[in-house]
Amino acid sequence: MKYVVTWRERPTGSAAEYEAAQKRILGVFAVWEMPKSLVFHQFVVRVGEFGGYAVIETDEPADLHYLTTVYAPFAFTVEPVLDVMDAVAAETRGIEWRDSLRSG
Repeated sequence: MKYVVTWRERPTGSAAEYEAAQKRILGVFAVWEMPKSLVFHQFVVRVGEFGGYAVIETDEPADLHYLTTVYAPFAFTVEPVLDVMDAVAAETRGIEWRDSLRSG
């Protein structure tokens, strides 16, 4: 399954706390070992912010939950998504089934 993951920094109290949080996150990122089940198709950061987006594929949602726990200073949104052609095929199948109800 693919997921679009959005993250934003959580507000901190003071400028010093904010700077410490940034340093801590970068330190964790430098040594973190990503679970092998997570495939990053896109991994981008918003310009001018400490946050971004990723398209991640995994059959192990617990590993995705692990990722969000490791980086708890961020607020995450995780949304399951489909490739557009898979979505179109599912929609077409659903419409065809629904339309078959009218003729009977």
